[in-house]
Amino acid sequence: MAGEGTILVGRSTGPQRKPEVLTLRLANRHGLVAGATSTGKTVTLQVLAEGFSNAGVPVFAADIKGDLSGLAAAGEAKPHFVKRAEELGIAYEPDRFPTVFWDVFGEQGHPIRCTVTEMGPLLLARLLELNDTQEGVLNIAFRVADENQWPLIDLKDLRALLTFLSENAKELSATYGNVSGASIGAIQRSLLVLENQGADKFLGEPALDLHDFMRTDREGRGFVNILAADRLMQRPRLYASFLLWMLSELFEQLPEVGDLDKPKLVFFFDEAHLLFNDAPKALLDAVEQVVRLIRSKGVGVYFVTQNPLDVPETVLGQLGNRVQHALRAFTPRDQRAVRAAAETFRQNPGFDVASAITELAVGEALVSFLEAKGTPSMVERALIAPPQGRVGPLTPAERAEIIRQSPLRGKYDEAVDNESAYEMLAKRKHLDSAPAEAASQSEGGLSGMLGGWLGGLLGGGEEAAPKGKGRSRRPPPSLAEQVIGNAARSMARKVGTEVGDAILRNVLGGLTKR
Repeated sequence: MAGEGTILVGRSTGPQRKPEVLTLRLANRHGLVAGATSTGKTVTLQVLAEGFSNAGVPVFAADIKGDLSGLAAAGEAKPHFVKRAEELGIAYEPDRFPTVFWDVFGEQGHPIRCTVTEMGPLLLARLLELNDTQEGVLNIAFRVADENQWPLIDLKDLRALLTFLSENAKELSATYGNVSGASIGAIQRSLLVLENQGADKFLGEPALDLHDFMRTDREGRGFVNILAADRLMQRPRLYASFLLWMLSELFEQLPEVGDLDKPKLVFFFDEAHLLFNDAPKALLDAVEQVVRLIRSKGVGVYFVTQNPLDVPETVLGQLGNRVQHALRAFTPRDQRAVRAAAETFRQNPGFDVASAITELAVGEALVSFLEAKGTPSMVERALIAPPQGRVGPLTPAERAEIIRQSPLRGKYDEAVDNESAYEMLAKRKHLDSAPAEAASQSEGGLSGMLGGWLGGLLGGGEEAAPKGKGRSRRPPPSLAEQVIGNAARSMARKVGTEVGDAILRNVLGGLTKR
């Protein structure tokens, strides 16, 4: 049995037959579960998730194949599970775990949403597959919205803003840089593709409160938050952008807590290679920084992937707890992966690690967890413990019943459409096109005292012309003029700050937000 403050993962097959345990106090030092298809990675992930839940640690896991949903139902005392438990010196006890289901598309769980502003221009540019020029125009759009306090909530807000940029490209280019009509058109087309794929459901309100991931039940067990990712996997850029957004939002929102007796939350990122494929260097640097620093927030991150080479070396070096299932070595790349995986372990003189990786049976793995002083243990060949929950998916009826009984039922299920950039731009455009006389009726006041364009700007767009012959009324400033005025005032207020601070605001969900 596992001791206090640990999770039993398996038992070594060496002469000592010692339990292989993950120490909760060191679980926020992150980890890796790797191995070829059908070697037991999902079962290992389930064993770890069950252990964290029993210890009162909430878990988030992406469910690629639907198998993890079985955590919500008690397992069965199948002969091979009972036998494996006996080999480990424990009794097999089926159990079910508190579970909340989530789904970006709102079909197999509570919808998950974030606003366009929270997503930020860098992740959104990656999601839309924009080139550098188009990403620059998108940054200008975010800057204009920020300067004028136009909330960007959903895709129609972003479309309205891009239309405004297109209609006033000449005036805005003088202040913000070149606003190319071709780039705006390319972004609009990408938004249409995104909407046609159904991914627009992710951008909107009510936005996810990440603290809803960090719940425990009445018995003190951590909820297992399962993201239905079978459909999401067909859109790998959305999947990667979504997971990176969540990780960076946690980094921003959670306070520093240092090393706790156990993590506040543990994330399992399945198919981890999708997070890093074709990612620009700026994004990879930000991911590395978040992974390195988020442990001080009490969050553990575990990457699940087929090949250790899928994870950049700078990130791989942060993963202290390792479970390596079998790898195949048919191609030169496979052979490099085997050597790389073997070299990351603290070597055991009792066996050849590289050879063992290719010989492991299903349910076996090489394991190395951090010891008391934070150093990795010597690698051991181990049998993985059987999970207590069901191995395999829930039926649609079982899933629907759990969703119906969810403690978050009703909080996210219906989308809301609050006033944002779309409505604000529509109103301003209507005012801008109204006859000048209708906008110039008021006399006196600050606008009348100052007169001219400045008075109209400060007076909210209305300008009273002085009485008398020979005097002519000047039309109120256009929307573009007001935007330029807002930008000028804002830049004056921000003298001495870094150029581009507002553009980088909300990058990776606010990673650089001050």
